[in-house]
Amino acid sequence: MRYWLFKTEPGCFSFRNLLECPEQTEHWDGVRNFQARNFLRDEIKAGDRVLFYHSSIPEPAVVGLCTVTREGYPDHTALNPASEHFDPKSSFEKPIWYMVDIRADLILPNEVPLAVIREHPVLLSMPLVNRSRLSIQPVTEEQFLIITQLGGVL
Repeated sequence: MRYWLFKTEPGCFSFRNLLECPEQTEHWDGVRNFQARNFLRDEIKAGDRVLFYHSSIPEPAVVGLCTVTREGYPDHTALNPASEHFDPKSSFEKPIWYMVDIRADLILPNEVPLAVIREHPVLLSMPLVNRSRLSIQPVTEEQFLIITQLGGVL
């Protein structure tokens, strides 16, 4: 099992939106960065754990925990001309973009703000602190456990 941090803008798709989905499960679509795509396509597996992070808000924070329920598969929104995520270079035969399915497990009792993450010596090496623009990021088991503890779990 591996650990990840998935970033989203809550105005586009929030943890509460995920909780409202059937079986609290939804596909994670619209990723248009090749490094993040490679994680989705090649590395993220069913059973991996996810820190759900709200970005582009006054106080960005980890707000929930999720589990990957389906490994990477072609992102159908890239094929739909009506979608904001449409990519005319992608095709059914040669998909460029991928997505996974995630299930909401738990709203953190205490959100873990980026400011708190930046203050913790073990968390300083996280891509979130160093390469904050990447929407899908690997997290070590130790970092995952520290954030869940800071969030009031365990």
